[in-house]
Amino acid sequence: MGFCGPHQNPDVEHRANDLHTRNPATILRGGFSTTFHAGNVTNQPAVHRLYGATHMSETTNGKLNRKLRMALVGGGQGSFIGRVHATAAVLDNRASLVAGALSSDPVRAKASAPAYDIPESRAYGSVEEMIQKEKALPADQRIDFVSVATPNHTHFQIAKSAAEAGFNVVCDKPMTFDFVQAEELVTAVENSGVVFAVSHNYTGYPLVRQAREMILSGELGEINAIRSNYIQGWLRTRLEASDQKQAAWRTDPKRSGAAGCFGDIGTHAYNLGRYMTGLLPAEISCSLKVFAEGRALDDYGHAVVRFENGAIGTVTASQISHGRENDLFIEVDGTKGALQWRQEEPNVMIVRRNGSPHQMYTRDPNAPFMNSMGKAACRLPSGHPEAFFEAFANVYRFAYDDMAARATGETFEKRDTIYPNVYDGAEGMYFIQQCVASSQQNGAWLPMKYSGARR
Repeated sequence: MGFCGPHQNPDVEHRANDLHTRNPATILRGGFSTTFHAGNVTNQPAVHRLYGATHMSETTNGKLNRKLRMALVGGGQGSFIGRVHATAAVLDNRASLVAGALSSDPVRAKASAPAYDIPESRAYGSVEEMIQKEKALPADQRIDFVSVATPNHTHFQIAKSAAEAGFNVVCDKPMTFDFVQAEELVTAVENSGVVFAVSHNYTGYPLVRQAREMILSGELGEINAIRSNYIQGWLRTRLEASDQKQAAWRTDPKRSGAAGCFGDIGTHAYNLGRYMTGLLPAEISCSLKVFAEGRALDDYGHAVVRFENGAIGTVTASQISHGRENDLFIEVDGTKGALQWRQEEPNVMIVRRNGSPHQMYTRDPNAPFMNSMGKAACRLPSGHPEAFFEAFANVYRFAYDDMAARATGETFEKRDTIYPNVYDGAEGMYFIQQCVASSQQNGAWLPMKYSGARR
């Protein structure tokens, strides 16, 4: 029996279907779209893509009238992020996990399958076997999308093979091993026409989306500064020396890539600032450091970003700060106000304006201060905490709308999506490349303009 609180709004879950793109020029507001043209605001009837003439159950994905079929790559015994993907993907009952290649070890892959209720016949020993056999199945049985939850160095080939086979992809970040691979993957996705999402899951928090709409609609004025930080402490000692699985691959240049901490969590902090503000970067200067003696990749770093509008941004990431767990937090300064949000307390956001009391926004889909983007990301009424799994599921939730549209022959947005996509993934790899290069040149200012960047 489902719980329905006294303030629960039954329309909240369906608002997600009304918000398809994160185009900063148009923000949906209760049946009207507010469009911003060089400071002028015009209202016009909004055209929402609904599931048929009325809202249909999310379990059927609208005209598709069935659940999407998911395959998981990675997530075998001892995995962290694979289980997160599997949980988030089915949270809204719009998909079923039906197949997988859960480990690079065929024996371990098959042994891990029962924990996910994957039938033996679709528990594959390799990605290659999975894609080949799934592609050969009848259309009403084969998978719709592949979720990639493996170490960084394997992402590219798995995602590229899935896209070229016509399967949609949800890929963990960083998207690839390096920027060269990222550019090639962008081309593969564009040629195949598949839906491609990247799990920068912190963009899925309701108050992050609330903040984005507030900033893009001008509530904070011109943005002057962004301070985005991701501070952890779990790698204070060299856990990789004891063969701890998560530490081992994250600190190995052959599996993690050119950056350690900055590639693992610095990319999240950078992406959060970009997502919230829509500001386009121009240049970057970075300093990366290894503090744990003998470690091969950075465990601390700081970058300064110059944005095209003249704003300054900073990105700080640490995995060696005592007592810090998963402290992603951001502050944004504008000419009319400032805000701050912290991932460890995700249902609260603080807005400040000189001469006025500090405002505490809480996640409340029925409150008049919540905007359409914030409301659409909510599932529960106020006072019922939503956090990591729900935010992760919001990446899937909006990507599912586009997967269903593709499956039924409808058009869908490929660049200006609410969820992070292949272009955001490629920009993240460019960020890593330029940060490492700048640090190697003693913090030299380098270009940070990526041709595929979007607001």
